[in-house]
Amino acid sequence: MVIRYLKMKRYILYVAIIVGVAVLVWLLGVPYVSKEKDIYKDRRDRMVQTQIMARGVKDEAVLLAMGTVPRHKFVSEDLVGSAYKDRPLPIECGQTISQPYIVALMTELLNVRRGDKVLEVGTGSGYQAAILSQMGVEVYTIEIFEELGTSAQKRLKDLGYSKVRVEIADGYYGWPEEAPFDAIIVTCAASHIPPPLIEQLREGGRMCIPVGSVFWTQNLMLVYKKEGEIITENILPVRFVPLLGEH
Repeated sequence: MVIRYLKMKRYILYVAIIVGVAVLVWLLGVPYVSKEKDIYKDRRDRMVQTQIMARGVKDEAVLLAMGTVPRHKFVSEDLVGSAYKDRPLPIECGQTISQPYIVALMTELLNVRRGDKVLEVGTGSGYQAAILSQMGVEVYTIEIFEELGTSAQKRLKDLGYSKVRVEIADGYYGWPEEAPFDAIIVTCAASHIPPPLIEQLREGGRMCIPVGSVFWTQNLMLVYKKEGEIITENILPVRFVPLLGEH
């Protein structure tokens, strides 16, 4: 009886400690993280299943990154509730954060793997760069708007993607000092495929770029560099903001 009493006493003490720790965690604000995880993780999971996998994206690394990166951290506070919806959203400087499916599709088309070196033209909010960085890719991203580039760099650093290199420049000319790249992704529409980007794409590399007029049809194109030849493939019609600059 005495042993049973002592065991019961230890059990009550253990429960009291657990409850005390739980109360302390609540006071410290950790439940907000848990609540955020419950809400936004569920939304990311639904986004991946219903918007991305349902449309045929299969690359496991891409799906994992899309289900991990907190997209709601890359939009303004008033648009957080729409972050995981099936559409692009406006950001500063008249630019946009692309529709989740398009981000996933373009990333899959690059066929990149951990350790690859990738150039992004059009940093925007930094979301696409975060997806690539989450996959273990070495990311170099160019933004023509200083305001966007600076805020994206801070955002990426705050979220743990501090290895992403951000440059404020005209993306049409790429980043020759860091070339060649295993892949190049352009997140704004060009009237033609920029020759400097082709030059900076390594042999066997891939480029994903929307090509066409802002006022007419744009096509998402996959560009291969094989044995010195350039091979292009039309993927699907898209709508992107234009590639800006003095070119």
